[in-house]
Amino acid sequence: MSDERHSASIRMEALAPHLAQAAAAWAARLGLAEAGEAAFALQLGEAGLQLVELGPQAPGPVRVDFVEGAMAHRRQFGGGSGQMIAKAVGVQAGVRPRVLDATAGLGRDAFVLASLGCPVTLIERQPLVAALLEDGLARALVDPEVAPIAARMQLLGGNAIELMAGWQEEPPQVIYLDPMFPHRDKSALVKKEMRLFRPFVGDDLDAPALLAAALALASHRVVVKRPRKAPAIEGAKPGYVLEGKSSRYDIYPKKALAKA
Repeated sequence: MSDERHSASIRMEALAPHLAQAAAAWAARLGLAEAGEAAFALQLGEAGLQLVELGPQAPGPVRVDFVEGAMAHRRQFGGGSGQMIAKAVGVQAGVRPRVLDATAGLGRDAFVLASLGCPVTLIERQPLVAALLEDGLARALVDPEVAPIAARMQLLGGNAIELMAGWQEEPPQVIYLDPMFPHRDKSALVKKEMRLFRPFVGDDLDAPALLAAALALASHRVVVKRPRKAPAIEGAKPGYVLEGKSSRYDIYPKKALAKA
């Protein structure tokens, strides 16, 4: 996701007195005021961190929750290794590639891959989104059922292009990209999230540089998720495409994934 800085006005709020100290720590870390007029609030409550638009017509808050709700349903009933994303990254019998999700967002796709057994490193450069993701992972790690999945997820904050260019560890086998795009999924949930995050995130105008950096680093393949009718990212052409109802996966193969 784009833009290092948040341009919209936002304040930090604690939703209970005993959370004030922890909320103040988040405010200091993210450079947020704890009072004053604002269009948005990052709130710390009993259920964790959440981002909310302030005002009478605003949608509800958005938080990262890997334990309950939509992610729990997908974990239990999502189709396992038959899902299109699993096929796109190369999950198959005896193959669970090491994945770098360089545009982590709220971590849904990374969580799906981790739930299938893939070790996943997540990069998120927007500080507010990274904070929500960090908080969601911390809560997942203390849930007995979800902790083994969350333990396969490692979060890095920062600019993915820079982090990939300076990568010092063993290269990821697969790099997964889902750049922000103006015309995305029309579901109510995604509409709400886009309304909340667009002022902070914008569109990924550097997607071509992101793809180039990923192709330079990945050892086996790069996978790019796109809206079904959107053009491919400018640059190298995908080797093949997996197409679904609303989205598709552009796949840039470098070498075949083999069983461990």
